[in-house]
Amino acid sequence: MSSIPPPPPGSYGIPEAPLPGSPIAPGTVPNYLAWSIIATVLSLCLCCVVGTIPGIVAIVFSAKVNTLLGQGDLAGAQRASNTAKTWCWVTTGLCIIGLLWTIYSLTIGDGMEQYQMIIDQMQVGG
Repeated sequence: MSSIPPPPPGSYGIPEAPLPGSPIAPGTVPNYLAWSIIATVLSLCLCCVVGTIPGIVAIVFSAKVNTLLGQGDLAGAQRASNTAKTWCWVTTGLCIIGLLWTIYSLTIGDGMEQYQMIIDQMQVGG
């Protein structure tokens, strides 16, 4: 006879559901924090100040994901993740609009001539 005891129930390769309120490993739900930060900074750099507002909202919801996972709230973490993803897409869209507007104003919209005129006035005055 063997002296090895049988394994406890539930350890036969079937994962058990986490207890409510127990911490869940970060990374099980994407938080989109990097995307939200990059999109917010790019929208600010592309003179699309309007894009920074949804970017900040995306950062807030992205930060909530890991907090909710730490509290064991998987459903809340998934809702925060989906909301963060939506606001990231809005911010990215506004970044693209800002980029297109910057390209338009510098090429077709006579922006380079105005920029050069400002530089010339600064050189003469200083």
